[in-house]
Amino acid sequence: MAQLYFYYSAMNAGKSTSLLQSSYNYNERGMRTLIFTAAIDTRFAKGKVTSRIGLSADALLFSDDMNIRDAILAENNKEPIHCVLIDECQFLTKAHVEQLCEITDSYDIPVLTYGLRTDFRGELFTGSAYLLAWADKLVELKTVCYCGRKANKVLRLAANGKVLSDGAQVEIGGNEKYVSVCRKHYTEATLKGRIEQL
Repeated sequence: MAQLYFYYSAMNAGKSTSLLQSSYNYNERGMRTLIFTAAIDTRFAKGKVTSRIGLSADALLFSDDMNIRDAILAENNKEPIHCVLIDECQFLTKAHVEQLCEITDSYDIPVLTYGLRTDFRGELFTGSAYLLAWADKLVELKTVCYCGRKANKVLRLAANGKVLSDGAQVEIGGNEKYVSVCRKHYTEATLKGRIEQL
């Protein structure tokens, strides 16, 4: 039976690399995968999932007003899909997650989602909240803080290196804007307004 998976972590834990490896494993066995990524994420080429280590693959874009179930079924009608993989799943809506549950339960297609659990304030993203609530399998991908502990928080930095504690939940960026840290160093940095060591 197909299942809905949520692979989550702080930034720079290899989520996109893991997604691309999973897709490759299916493709190597002659199975077709369908990859989605968020239209809002403009860091790399549009319509691509790209990892920091240089791997990439073409992807369909999802946006808030898209019916992701219909998009998957349209592709499945052309040629059977054996697995759906979604990068940047924190940007999914509640309706998207409901539709992915239906794809898994009614059409027996496994869905693997990859994304952040929380934002720079430690608040859940909408997509992540519903995936935590409804996914069949939750898998934490780990990365490390500069101190060597497990990093489970993300700091947002201003251009001058100051730690930001307010602002819009979504602000696209990479290593120039965000850093993954452990809870201890997250708390220290937010209290002091700066990160001690990088």
